[in-house]
Amino acid sequence: MAGRIDTAFAKAKAENRGSLGVFITAGDPDAATTEALLDGLVDAGVDFIELGMPFSDPMADGPAIQAASLRALQGGMTLTATLEIARNFRQRHPDMPLVLMGYYNPIYIYGNDRFIADSVAAGVDGLIIVDLPPEEDTELCIPARDAGLNVVRLITPTSHDQRLPAILAQASGFVYYVSVTGITGMASAAATSIADAYRRIRKQTDLPIVTGFGIRTPEQAAESARLSDGAVVGSAVVDIIADGVANPASPDAAENRAVIVRKVVAFVGELSAAIRA
Repeated sequence: MAGRIDTAFAKAKAENRGSLGVFITAGDPDAATTEALLDGLVDAGVDFIELGMPFSDPMADGPAIQAASLRALQGGMTLTATLEIARNFRQRHPDMPLVLMGYYNPIYIYGNDRFIADSVAAGVDGLIIVDLPPEEDTELCIPARDAGLNVVRLITPTSHDQRLPAILAQASGFVYYVSVTGITGMASAAATSIADAYRRIRKQTDLPIVTGFGIRTPEQAAESARLSDGAVVGSAVVDIIADGVANPASPDAAENRAVIVRKVVAFVGELSAAIRA
């Protein structure tokens, strides 16, 4: 039986369109808001969700997601609590793919075997571990795959063709093409570079290839999803959350949460509509 990720990409392909993924950080600014946002993302038409595991030194991320991690950690978010959010989400949404994205240090501290077992039990579909190279696959990635978790690999503009087989050896679910060199949310890639990269990666894998980093508008999302198999939007969504925290619409926490969720859902709805147009 095909997994949730495979099913989601197959559905988008059958509809002759790319897939839409959205990233948010668990616990930004609190667990209740994250739970509400996750439900909203499903309603807004995403095909898969990346849930960030907050970390104190997210070196691949730009200011927006760094700040999101800090807000989450200051609010008491932990890896245990992140997995609880994932577990709750899975009970509400049995079919939506959910991928955990983050860094190896919190997982190592939590315990690799325990993390894999708890991720599987929570209904997580895959992992994107930003700072764990293929040379370390025996640490986490191979055991995770053996347990049924997809291992999503990052490929950058500086990943040489000779390097791709090693990067892709244990990859499953989909491949994440980082379309710009540098940190998240800071620039957008030219269409020609995305198209060239897609052709280059496609020669070495049959997995869906999605484009992320630097996608901030519905137009950019639609173009990236047209040039590859999907688009991932993170920083632009996190910016809406940050604005809602910094400039609360109401002194009442529940009302302010509802406003943040409405704004995120409206924006993601625009992304979804653009990709489906």
